[in-house]
Amino acid sequence: MKTRFEKLAVLVLIGITLHSCNSDDDGSIELSAPEITNFEYGEGHHGEEDGHEHEPEEAYAYKGSDVHLEAEINAEATVSSITLSIHSHDLDVAEDEEEWDFEQVYTDASYLVINPTFHEHVDIPNTAPEGEYHVTLTVTDENGNSSEVEGHLQIMNPITTSNVSIDEAVVRGSDFHLEFMIEAVKGIHNVSVDVHAHGLDILEGEEEWHFTQVYEEGLHGETSAEFHKHIDVPSTAPVGEYHMVITIEDEDENISKIDAHIDIPE
Repeated sequence: MKTRFEKLAVLVLIGITLHSCNSDDDGSIELSAPEITNFEYGEGHHGEEDGHEHEPEEAYAYKGSDVHLEAEINAEATVSSITLSIHSHDLDVAEDEEEWDFEQVYTDASYLVINPTFHEHVDIPNTAPEGEYHVTLTVTDENGNSSEVEGHLQIMNPITTSNVSIDEAVVRGSDFHLEFMIEAVKGIHNVSVDVHAHGLDILEGEEEWHFTQVYEEGLHGETSAEFHKHIDVPSTAPVGEYHMVITIEDEDENISKIDAHIDIPE
C-alpha cells in the first residue's frame, strides 16, 4: 500500500512539473512594460539624480534653435515604437508667429531593440509662439505594452529687451531719445530703426521725412548690450504721428521687434 502511494505521489509531482513547463513554453509569462529613466529635455532639466526624478528648474529652449531630448529605456521585450509629442494649449500667437505642435513616431532600427537609448534633437521654428509646452515620450514594445513620461518645456525668444525708454513726442528741429537693454543668447547681429508716417499733409516749407538706419558698432557679437541713441528730426518734417519699428537681429537671423509711435506737434 505504501509503495503504491509513493508511486502516485511521484506521478502527481511529474504532472505538476510538466504543466509548469508547458505554461512557460506557451508564453504565458507576462513581461513588464518598458521603463523610461533619466528623461532629459531642453536646457535646465537634468532628469534623474540620486535615483529620484528631479526638475531643479524649468526646462527651456529657444525659438529658431533645437531642443535636445534623451532617455534610457529598460525593456524586457523588443521595442516596437517610440513616440514624441510636444504641444501647447491656448498660447497667444503674436504677429509673425504661427501655432506649432510636434509629433513623431520613431521606428529607427537602433530603437527597435531591447534597452535602447533615445536621443534626438527637434528643431523649433523661429515663428513658434513663446510659452509653456507639454512634452510626452511614449515607448511601446512588441507585446503591446507601453509606458510614458511627460514634462513641461518653456520656449523662449533668444532675444529679449528690457528697460525700454522712448520719447513719445518731439519738437521739429530737435531730437528724440530711445534707450533699452538687449539680451541675445546667440549674439547681436545688428539693430535697425525705421521711422515713417503715412498720409500726412505736407504744407509749404515742409518735406516728407522718413528715417532708417542700421546700427552695429558696439553691438555686433555682444550677448548683452545697451542701445542708447538720439535721433534728429528735421525742422521741415510734417506735423503728425509717426510709426517707429526697432528690429533686433541676432547672429542666427532670429529677430525681435519693438513697435512705438512718436508725435510731432505743431
